[in-house]
Amino acid sequence: MTDSHTYPRDFFLYLLTTVTLYVSVISGLMLLFQFINLGFPDPLDYAEGVRGSIRWGAAMLTILFPVFAFTTRFLHRDLVHFPEKAEYRIRKWLLYLTVFVAALVVIGDLITLLFNFLNGDLTIRFLLKILAVGLVTGLVFGYELWDVRRTDFQATSGNRTISWSLAGVVVVVIVAGFTLSGSPFEQRRVRFDEQRLSDLQNIQYQVIEYWIAKQALPATLTDVQSPLVGFVLPTDPNTHEAYGYNKLAALKFSLCATFDTTSQSANRNRNTYPLKEGTMDFWDHGTGNVCFERTIDPDLYKDRQAKPMMIEPAVLR
Repeated sequence: MTDSHTYPRDFFLYLLTTVTLYVSVISGLMLLFQFINLGFPDPLDYAEGVRGSIRWGAAMLTILFPVFAFTTRFLHRDLVHFPEKAEYRIRKWLLYLTVFVAALVVIGDLITLLFNFLNGDLTIRFLLKILAVGLVTGLVFGYELWDVRRTDFQATSGNRTISWSLAGVVVVVIVAGFTLSGSPFEQRRVRFDEQRLSDLQNIQYQVIEYWIAKQALPATLTDVQSPLVGFVLPTDPNTHEAYGYNKLAALKFSLCATFDTTSQSANRNRNTYPLKEGTMDFWDHGTGNVCFERTIDPDLYKDRQAKPMMIEPAVLR
């Protein structure tokens, strides 16, 4: 059998195996890197950015690695019945291409890690990431070189032990990723709270604009609704209840909402992870009903305060 008899099915299966292997390796390295970042935090990182990368890596590895394992098993079984397929050029080209790409990944990651080292990343994270790159790409190198050179495709107990061991390691990494990134239910509660904060910030802006225009705080939140500017009062995204508002003094008011979680900035060790750029301590909150008191400083808005309009008398003709 020659390459002219290569089945389209074989071509796409080998291509699928190669692509899923590439992305599985990338997502696996992403997870290992973020595990290291969480274990050895750097004050220049943001905790939520790390966990977001963990969620992406865990999602990709959960889907792609089983696809890689299934197609690889299918192709190896096919080679047992048709060993002449081992000489397919597409198979050898993709195997050698994988070795080549693995080498490029090692080179690229080492360059990046060295750059980070020269840029001030002097912690143990630097060495651990080098070890992670060497371990993962070393396994890929070894597997692909062994696969391209072997002539016997019968499954042995040793092969099964190695395969199941590697699969077990991947499962452990995936489970660790889901555990460290937080449960989907918890993330949904966090997103509800983020929307509540966004709504309160929007309402606060409208209250301040109302005060600038009328030199008085609104008696109720319905006063700031304006069909002219298209502002409609938001409500709680989960319960659809109205947010709380109280006029405490001539220049002082409070906004209230009921939160399901503790804000990430309030729950963060400030000596380990700084506030994300653009966030403020005065929006920190715990669980339950929380009110944020605000006091308007007129000096901050004196250039925008409303001035009496001068109406010129009509000219008699």
